[in-house]
Order: sequence, then structure tokens, then C-alpha cells
Amino acid sequence: MIRYRRHADLRLTRLDEDGVALHLGERKYVTVNGTGATVLEALEAPKSVDELVAVVCAAYEVNAETARETIEAFLAECERAKLVERE
Repeated sequence: MIRYRRHADLRLTRLDEDGVALHLGERKYVTVNGTGATVLEALEAPKSVDELVAVVCAAYEVNAETARETIEAFLAECERAKLVERE
């Protein structure tokens, strides 16, 4: 099972519902919506997509299928930006 974790150089700050992620090594930052911030917060410890779906479904009124699609797309973007890594 693939597990994801935040990059060691990533710092995350919540701003109301949204968040700002700062990658210290790359010297760049990105803003994320509330769902993205929830996922990145959860990835402080390694988690699978299934575990992330459970986290997002508990935090928001969304079905598992929609949550999975959103999370998988978000993780792909985060991998490209070096915000998360696979274990």
C-alpha cells in the first residue's frame, strides 16, 4: 500500500479555512484551500489514500468517491511541487 507524507522541508499554516504551505528547500510557497490544508495537516504522519479519504469525509460533507478523486488529484499536484513524498 502506498503511503504519503509531507516533505520534511514543508511548513503549513492555516489562514481561516485555507492554508499556506512553505517549502523551505525550494524557497517557494503555495496556497491551498481548506480541503488541501486538511490533507497536508493529516500528512504530518504517513497515510494512505484510504486513510486520507476517511479524514476528509469526517471533516467535510462529501462522499468517499468524490473525496478519493479530489485527494488523488491533489496528491499528484503536491508530488510534482515536491510538497509530499511517497514512502
